[in-house]
Amino acid sequence: MINPENTKAQMRKGILEYCILTVLSKKEAYPSDIIEELKKAKLIVVEGTLYPLLTRLKNDGLLQYNWVESSSGPPRKYYALTTDGTSFLTELKNTWDELQNAVKQISQL
Repeated sequence: MINPENTKAQMRKGILEYCILTVLSKKEAYPSDIIEELKKAKLIVVEGTLYPLLTRLKNDGLLQYNWVESSSGPPRKYYALTTDGTSFLTELKNTWDELQNAVKQISQL
């Protein structure tokens, strides 16, 4: 029998990039702040998943970061959307809305 947990994990993984960009569209954030926001939404993400994704999004020109001095340790890297990141997020939001509508329509058949 197929394990539904595998499918559920793949669904969460597929939407994670969109959710991270959405969090960063509101304000620049430190990775642990991003994880906290995702946890509030019941999207459990660990640092080992988040950091490679942030690096890829930065390398793709969708994110930028700046170092902020910390009173309790070394400087912290805060991430924010670039102009391209904002445009990309808009495209993802439109696609997400279309997918939601399609699933609702199919569910009502």
